[in-house]
Amino acid sequence: MSSQYYIIREDDPHVMPQNQAKILSISWAQYSQEWNSSLHTHNHAELFFVVGGQGSFQLQNRQFSVGSRDLVIINSGVLHTELSQSGSPMEYIVLGVDSLEVLADTSGCVQSHFYTGWDEVVRCLRLMLQEVRNGQPGHQFICQHLLEVILLWLLRQDNLTLTAAAADRRSSRECDLVRRYIDDHFKENLTLDQLAALAHINKYHLVHTFRKEYNTSPISYQISRRIQESRMLLVSTDFNLSQIAQILGFSSLSYFSQSFRRLEGISPMEYRKRNRSAAR
Repeated sequence: MSSQYYIIREDDPHVMPQNQAKILSISWAQYSQEWNSSLHTHNHAELFFVVGGQGSFQLQNRQFSVGSRDLVIINSGVLHTELSQSGSPMEYIVLGVDSLEVLADTSGCVQSHFYTGWDEVVRCLRLMLQEVRNGQPGHQFICQHLLEVILLWLLRQDNLTLTAAAADRRSSRECDLVRRYIDDHFKENLTLDQLAALAHINKYHLVHTFRKEYNTSPISYQISRRIQESRMLLVSTDFNLSQIAQILGFSSLSYFSQSFRRLEGISPMEYRKRNRSAAR
């Protein structure tokens, strides 16, 4: 008789911390005329496994090509969308995973190509899809365990580092996303509903976490950015106060003047006089 016996070590460095990464969703998609390619974000990580065709991913500031056997991991709060090549329709399976992030540059996104382990990962993904479609009792547990198997395969890739994302760090990223959006659009008429939809969180939760992070509300931060910009316009241009108020998106001159005095302690015209005389 021949046999093989192996000891399973408990100190394997690849083992993920328990009760952290959690499967939220799984979906399959292939390019069609109804493909929605608008930039969007999620409050959880997304893992895209390209199983066929070719396409590209568009982030806020860059775009890159993808093909079969590519993996793209998008961290929570990162603006992105998927695009397909019409001659080679892209097909992918995507996992939504909570409490997980990939070590990435400032883009919050990592692309990796599978040279080994791809077939095993895809088998797990298709089994997850089958479990969800059938909806048999216990399918949630099977999908969660299959996620853990997939993550272990990913940890074997030399260029991937996965970590657990704590709840406060996710809130911080959501607030950072909103803050950066305000920085880019502070002249526009932004609403709490619009900002909360951007971060995919409740608007009351947004106000609470944003105030905790930056000691101000999102709308107050927007006003402070407008006043900051107005200081530059008051000193470096000859625009009158009504023009500056209109440029910065204030609904009226009086609202601009009240906001400026509240934050700066003096009127806009007095600020212009003081700083122009100091510059001479």
